[in-house]
Amino acid sequence: MVTLHTDGSVSVKDDGRGTDTRVDEQGRVVKKPVMATKDLRFFDLPEVERLPDGHPRRGMSVVAVLSEWLIHTNRRLNGSWSQRYEHGVPVTGLEPVEADGTTGTCVRFLPDKVLRSRWSLSAGDLARWSEHWPDLTVRLEDQRDGGGRSGR
Repeated sequence: MVTLHTDGSVSVKDDGRGTDTRVDEQGRVVKKPVMATKDLRFFDLPEVERLPDGHPRRGMSVVAVLSEWLIHTNRRLNGSWSQRYEHGVPVTGLEPVEADGTTGTCVRFLPDKVLRSRWSLSAGDLARWSEHWPDLTVRLEDQRDGGGRSGR
């Protein structure tokens, strides 16, 4: 589900297993650093993996860096948490979130002002991008102008 919020932010939510989160030897919750560090699987390779649209795969850290703020909420069977980033840097620790019986990840972000001034996401954009993944179903909720919905 992609939601376009009235404040200009965007949420992308799935119902997968959630980001890998574990408890270390000292009992602290640790997670895969998907938002604040470059994805080494792709940045350091001379020929990076390509997405179906032909663009290089770079990882979620790119979204975090290009956003004024980003909130990563993770729901797993063994616990749920949220963490806030500003321009790609974590500004909070992992904060517990009340379980709701679901799993998955929600990333809500406010693109940098320069990006927002140059481009506005539309239902048509989302439909064109999702054509590259025929097994992917995307729902769009646009709350910017009265809550109209569109989807594929």
